[in-house]
Amino acid sequence: MEIYKDLSHPATSEFEKLLNSEFSKVQIEEGKIIEGKINKITDKFVFLFVEGLKSEPILDINELRTIGLGEKIKEGETIPVLLEKIEDKNGEVLVSASKAQKIKGWDKLVEAYEKNEPIMGKITSKCKGGCIVEHIETGSLMFLPGSQISDKPLKDIGHLMNQPQKFALIKLDKIRGNACVSRREIISSFKKEDKAKIVEKYKVGDIIRGAEVKGYSTFGCFFNVNNEIDVLVHLQEISYSRVNHPDEVFNIGEKHDLKVISVDKEKLQVGCSVKQLSPDPFEHIENYELNKIYKVKVVKLMDFGAFCELEPGLTTLLHSSELSWTKKNPVAKKIFKVGDEIDCVITEIDKEKRRVAISHRLTKENPFEVFDKKFPVGTIVEGEVVNKNEYSLFVKIKDLDVDAFLHCNDLSYLGNAEEELNNFKKGDKIKVKVLEIKASEQKIRVGLKQTKADPLDWFKDKNVNQIITVKVISTDNKGLVVRPESCEMDFLIKKSAIAINNADARPSRWTGGEKLDCAIAELDLTKRKVTLSIKLLEEIEKKEALEKYGSEGSGKNLPFSSLSEDLLKKKEDKE
Repeated sequence: MEIYKDLSHPATSEFEKLLNSEFSKVQIEEGKIIEGKINKITDKFVFLFVEGLKSEPILDINELRTIGLGEKIKEGETIPVLLEKIEDKNGEVLVSASKAQKIKGWDKLVEAYEKNEPIMGKITSKCKGGCIVEHIETGSLMFLPGSQISDKPLKDIGHLMNQPQKFALIKLDKIRGNACVSRREIISSFKKEDKAKIVEKYKVGDIIRGAEVKGYSTFGCFFNVNNEIDVLVHLQEISYSRVNHPDEVFNIGEKHDLKVISVDKEKLQVGCSVKQLSPDPFEHIENYELNKIYKVKVVKLMDFGAFCELEPGLTTLLHSSELSWTKKNPVAKKIFKVGDEIDCVITEIDKEKRRVAISHRLTKENPFEVFDKKFPVGTIVEGEVVNKNEYSLFVKIKDLDVDAFLHCNDLSYLGNAEEELNNFKKGDKIKVKVLEIKASEQKIRVGLKQTKADPLDWFKDKNVNQIITVKVISTDNKGLVVRPESCEMDFLIKKSAIAINNADARPSRWTGGEKLDCAIAELDLTKRKVTLSIKLLEEIEKKEALEKYGSEGSGKNLPFSSLSEDLLKKKEDKE
């Protein structure tokens, strides 16, 4: 080492040159992209030489082929790789060619985005909300939203898959490393110049023949004109009548004539009108009269009715409630078809609101009014059970197209109403009595029991406090079920009405079949209310005994335990 002390020595100069050459080389750092030269190839791996590294980095041949570098697998070729670790736990150099390619690709994407230049890519697969696009040059993956695939809806994009095409970079997230592209912008940019030439052909006042309905919006309807431009007909320009939504008037695919009312060369938009092709019908609306029958043409069928045309440009709604007198929820689609000419009555004309209301059912006689004339209240008629629910029957009366309502309570004077209802089925022929007719409300109520004698008529010549004889039918904790002689109706004598003394108010004193006397406690035939009481009978008899026997001693021989006390009290009151 002594020779290096002398700076003028030749060996010292040579050592200084070698040392300076080493310091001038590129510094090797982890996380940077470096160039590696292939110096050895095996069946599975490629060995690289990188100046400055103590060992040779190894790459998987399949990785190189996957990222499109299969052609470079030759000795002497250089491949860019990302130096991940100079030395891992096994003492080997760790590099990646695919990561290096992605980093270089991202740099190119950033450059294209900043310069607003399109890039070449191909759609490789579908994903939620859109597609995945691969950058052809670098293999970087980018997201293509579904709304940016084309300038018009596409049901199938199979013809676009794996086809090299241009894309516009519309968003880059440098922090997350995400890129978003658009094919629609590329298409629109090509079409913009062509669209400007197309728009120049149209002038205000031009008539467009046979434009096709393409789509709806809440503010209007879009028409396709000669497959070269889409025009808008605003909601207010569809009809002189009020329109809530374009689907009330138009169907997709229909063809209509349009009048150009505006041309915007800056926005490249053409506005059109349908209603301006004909004069405003509301200017001579006075020619139409209320409650008069007119022929109208069905132009549109909806769930809630039908749109009809009184004359070209004058469209009005025939609501489902005005289709039929008898059908509760009629469906216009089942009654009419587009193009039908039907009779309707104008029920309302509002010139300020530009609204005309019509009715189809008013052209026919109200069947409920016919029924009222033919079968007034009190008439007994024959009908057929046509429907049934849990509490009533619906009866069709002869040939009239009306259903009468028969409540289960009007089936029989006797028995349980719900049990009586089970005795009837569809198709049964029955005679009923008309109880109520409300033609304006389209309601008819009939009864079956009213055609028979009312068991309560037995009480017509009876009065309150009158004593009658009844037969015990059954007993329970509530009281006695009894039936008056020569009467078909059963009545309940409540437990509290059996006797004056609580000890005697026991229904179990009777077993059934016995006859006993009771008094009528309440009688109201209009409300169909009759109340019987044994207790009342005892009170009547007790009162009569008090009036007949005025001494204390005589009361002791009567079958009333409290009569002597009552007599004593009566004597004291007199004194």
